[in-house]
Amino acid sequence: MAKKSASGSKKVAKTGKPSALIDTRVIYCGDNLEQLKKLPENSVDLIYIDPPFNSNRNYEIFWGETKEKRSFEDRHASTQAYIEFMRPRCVALRRVLKKTGSFYYHCDWHASHYVKIMLDQIFSENQFHTEIIWRRTNAKGLAFKSFPTNHDSLFYYTKTNKYTFNRQYLPHDEKYVEDFYKYIDPETGRKYQLADLTNPNRNRPNLTYEFLGVKRVWRWTKERMQKAYDKGVVVQAKKGAVPRLKRYLDEQEGIPVDSIWSDIPPIQSQSEERLGYPTQKPLALLDRITKTSSNPNDIVLDAFCGCGTALVAAENLSRQWIGIDISPTACRVMAKRLRRVCGMREDEKLWRIGRGFVVRDLPWTEKQLRKIPPFEFENWAVIALGGIPNKAQVGDMGIDGRIYPVSAMPKKKKDELAFMDVWYPIQVKQKDKTGRPDIDLFETAMMRQDRTKGFFVSFDYSRDAMAEIQAFFKRSGKTIIPLTVKEILEEQIAHKLA
Repeated sequence: MAKKSASGSKKVAKTGKPSALIDTRVIYCGDNLEQLKKLPENSVDLIYIDPPFNSNRNYEIFWGETKEKRSFEDRHASTQAYIEFMRPRCVALRRVLKKTGSFYYHCDWHASHYVKIMLDQIFSENQFHTEIIWRRTNAKGLAFKSFPTNHDSLFYYTKTNKYTFNRQYLPHDEKYVEDFYKYIDPETGRKYQLADLTNPNRNRPNLTYEFLGVKRVWRWTKERMQKAYDKGVVVQAKKGAVPRLKRYLDEQEGIPVDSIWSDIPPIQSQSEERLGYPTQKPLALLDRITKTSSNPNDIVLDAFCGCGTALVAAENLSRQWIGIDISPTACRVMAKRLRRVCGMREDEKLWRIGRGFVVRDLPWTEKQLRKIPPFEFENWAVIALGGIPNKAQVGDMGIDGRIYPVSAMPKKKKDELAFMDVWYPIQVKQKDKTGRPDIDLFETAMMRQDRTKGFFVSFDYSRDAMAEIQAFFKRSGKTIIPLTVKEILEEQIAHKLA
């Protein structure tokens, strides 16, 4: 018998074993572009992603019971920056998707039209099936001289024309039932309606015959009609009346789910499943996607899994799953959720026999980071800050990466897709203690690029370095934010990045 999860959805009884092809029930912490390289081609049945929207919003939230304050920012300078960030990731996702697999991209209006063009190029526009509109909530305020925006889009693609699709149904609304199912079977109490059995195509000689004294072109053969009559589901109100079919309400599948999803409310402040994660999606939304586009024991992948709603849905519905997220905090939140909601244990030994789950690649220690190659260390630091590393490994002129602030506005209106002119440089030094000469070089780079703010990453700083940072601000009004590796590992940098 199916059990209900804490969210109220039914939990499918466990079937099958973990995949022999790839490791499942694993949460990978890290950049999904790197993690996806570890997965073999054509290995995943269903991919759902809800990447950070290019939404110009800052999120100030409190995490669960610990009230640990975090700041989440969409740091994409422009639509092009966002698309260029997502394109290689979507290419990598298509590579790991099975030929029979399905792909869902969840986004909002800020970049959805550009996302659609990008996905058409990657998956082929012929493999695009539907733009699902999820109505998040009723409009709470009136936009100035515009329509309030209250929906998200989910772009649904498949890799080929052979794919899993299990149609989902909604129950009939009460008014429909009241208007059409007017009859009640006195023996069973079941509601039913009387449906027409005549054939709209009058040119069907093989279906033209007399039944119960009435000659018509019928939908069924005479043999089938007689069997249904013997069972009591074909009835005649009176002699000479056209026989009709008793269609019971409890035998109807309901209304097929279409492309407008207005029946799933968003996570509210009072929602039982609410974790405080800023972009948390309701479990019912992921339940529907998982049921529609996968079967028990299929592999579900969420490469931007945040607080893990897709993983919970997959686990509850007896699917295998893989989660990837760059945030160590998010990985810890989803691990806790899998333990609490799904009753799973985070245990290496249990995982090896297909019963538990594991979290891989949580941040390195300072000791480990001191030993890795310099360019690998630079990439780690830049990505940890939410920045974009320089592609060139030489001649960076004192700049190892860039952060694009969400508050920036493009100066060149003629090209809306151009990179914004506002960005902040990142300089990284794999040193025990950065000195003043390193700060001087970074100041030169900032002055050359005319940047108002920059970020410096090191293990520690000398007194002279810290004094020069203060003096530089007094001289130029430009700010250098010194960050330590320890602060990054312990995620104590949100207020400095704001």
